[in-house]
Amino acid sequence: MKNKIIYLSFFILMSLTSFSQSISSSPYSLYGLGSIYDADFGSLPAIGSSGIALPSYSFINNLNPASLAYLPLNHFMFDLGGKAISTTYQNNSRSEKRNNFQFSHLAFAFPVTKNSGFSVALRPYSSAAFKISNLKLPIADSQEYYYLTAEGSGGLNNFDFSYGYRFGKKLSVGVSAMLLFGNTTDDRSYLISNSITAINKKTDYNGLRATLGSQYKIDSTFTIAATFKMPARVKASKVQSVQTLTNGVETSIESDVASDTDDYYMPLEMGFGISKRFKNNLNMTLDYEKSLWKNTNQSDLYGDFVNQDRFALGFTFSTKRNIRSYWDRIQYAAGANFDTGYLEVDGKRVNNTAISFGLSLPIENTLSALHVSYSYGQKGKIADNLIKENYHKIALNLSLDGIWFVKRKIE
Repeated sequence: MKNKIIYLSFFILMSLTSFSQSISSSPYSLYGLGSIYDADFGSLPAIGSSGIALPSYSFINNLNPASLAYLPLNHFMFDLGGKAISTTYQNNSRSEKRNNFQFSHLAFAFPVTKNSGFSVALRPYSSAAFKISNLKLPIADSQEYYYLTAEGSGGLNNFDFSYGYRFGKKLSVGVSAMLLFGNTTDDRSYLISNSITAINKKTDYNGLRATLGSQYKIDSTFTIAATFKMPARVKASKVQSVQTLTNGVETSIESDVASDTDDYYMPLEMGFGISKRFKNNLNMTLDYEKSLWKNTNQSDLYGDFVNQDRFALGFTFSTKRNIRSYWDRIQYAAGANFDTGYLEVDGKRVNNTAISFGLSLPIENTLSALHVSYSYGQKGKIADNLIKENYHKIALNLSLDGIWFVKRKIE
């Protein structure tokens, strides 16, 4: 059973990874660095992406570096994930359906001492894959309109190192160092009256960001936690070409001109979470996160950055009546989340709501498991210049556990 699950999981995940260039096709990835990517490890996608207060007992919890202080001694953990997403885009006049297959993350973690642990992870941070045709937009301080056609690709990657340390049995703290790097390509044309302006741009980004985290056990069933993602500047440079076409006459304004461009600023983000275990192996997680985007004092040509609130709730349940029974060791999960979004277009928020369900399928008598989850969500709404996204998402995370430096007692 163990080998069948591992082989099947790797086959599916490698298939998803082979399509990883198509990470997102959301029109909202037109803004800023693109759509922020939700790359959650283990069983987190099934519980509404909540879990700031969960310790890393059986999987790598990427939501809080303090969780690494609870890694089991002599255990090495490996986590690999992928997603399949089917999305329908709607506005006032039309609808369109797109499918994407995405690489989610690659991570490993191990204990350094009995009270501390370390992890390394690579995952996408944002995606700027979009395609928009003849979008009608108003000209500022005018009654006139222009038409935008745009196509983009690329995004940023997140490579981070995390360390957690536990003081006694109740308090743990952690820190993450996040390296952001990548590039985006952006081809846009603007039609105004009988004139077309085409701008082709490639932008390179790099930056560093730190995250601090803590977890505190009130008792054996109740844990509270907090995280703080520090403000950061992502440096940017671009290479750009500009051409115009007026009355059939083409003029080159710029040709592969390299220059610095406005840096991108990431906000202070604060997260708070609780984890409560009830009788009959029922566990609840509840998270709240606040992102102070407005304080970055930046805006986009087509929208404004606003402060963001996110709420997430999750439940897990397992019977464990008979530890020798495979079916009794399966963990069931459900969750929901609501995100107000950090973009405001024409005074309207681009929010996101989702529900999720999932299973954790154990692999023999180890901490290894295959986590499968399904999510349904809606982003944005049908209104002036806004697009509503309805998406179905299947996430597959493989968490493998190995034991190091333990001598066999029976040969």
